[in-house]
Amino acid sequence: MQKILVARPIFPDVIERLKQYFDVDWNQGDVLSADELTRRLADKDGALTAGDPVGAAELAAAPRLRVVANMAVGYNNFDMAAFNAANVLGTNTPDVLNESTADFGWALMMAAARRITESEHWLRAGQWQKWAYDAFLGSDLHGSTLGVIGMGRIGQALARRAKGFNMQVIYHNRSRVAPEIEAELNAEYASKQDLLRRADHVVLVLPYTKENHHTIGAAELALMKPTATLTNIARGGIVDDVALVEALRSKQIAAAGLDVFEGEPNLNQDLLSVPNVVLTPHIASATEATRRAMANLAADNLIAGLGEGPRAGRPLNPVNPDVIGKARS
Repeated sequence: MQKILVARPIFPDVIERLKQYFDVDWNQGDVLSADELTRRLADKDGALTAGDPVGAAELAAAPRLRVVANMAVGYNNFDMAAFNAANVLGTNTPDVLNESTADFGWALMMAAARRITESEHWLRAGQWQKWAYDAFLGSDLHGSTLGVIGMGRIGQALARRAKGFNMQVIYHNRSRVAPEIEAELNAEYASKQDLLRRADHVVLVLPYTKENHHTIGAAELALMKPTATLTNIARGGIVDDVALVEALRSKQIAAAGLDVFEGEPNLNQDLLSVPNVVLTPHIASATEATRRAMANLAADNLIAGLGEGPRAGRPLNPVNPDVIGKARS
């Protein structure tokens, strides 16, 4: 029986599914250190990860490893050059989290725009003594301009929601989406600089790559309106958190909503002392239905990738499909 590592705690019923096919080593505790991950991968044929870094060193120490299934859309935790060189297949879990993540992005954007977290902290501190016409004045979403950077599946789901708020949608993407999608979403393509200047609410939904590192930094924040908000539901590192702290403190922009951070779960401690930012711990896809769908899809990919089950040899979501069928090198 082939051996696999499940590197994070996940739903026990998904583990039971995997046990039908594999000898399962299941980490039910804290995140594995790099050394422990390497040690436990050493005799494995496959692995199910959730953001755990897997690169050349881990692959070299695990000569049997052929498939690593990530329980996430992003796979920047994989060194894809090393995966391709070793003919190791990586998979991800797109689509199943689009709507839940878009819902959360909308909630985070609205909380930032309407100063919900800031006002709740003030109330909990016992400072609410009277109604005041100018207390916690925020900005409207309805009738405003939404700027989406990264018009993939989740970006498009956000744009669909904007219709109900009568918002103008502008977007920037590595390439323009099809004309029929632009028409459906009533979305206008714009350069990044133009989008930042025009948008009342900017939402980031692009993958993390070396090229996308600090897509939003001091220069980009300086282009935004002083009344604008910035929401990041993409990946940490896309925003320069140091520059963002300064922009929020100086009111260069009005507010921000962040679900992801550079170096998470560690984060820039200065963010904790800035009142005009809403902070959440990477939970945009955190509904039970969606997380179950992600776990099961990752399991499906691992089962099929290791040649088991009804889709043997044909995983649904390969990120480097060219290695399928090639011997491990």
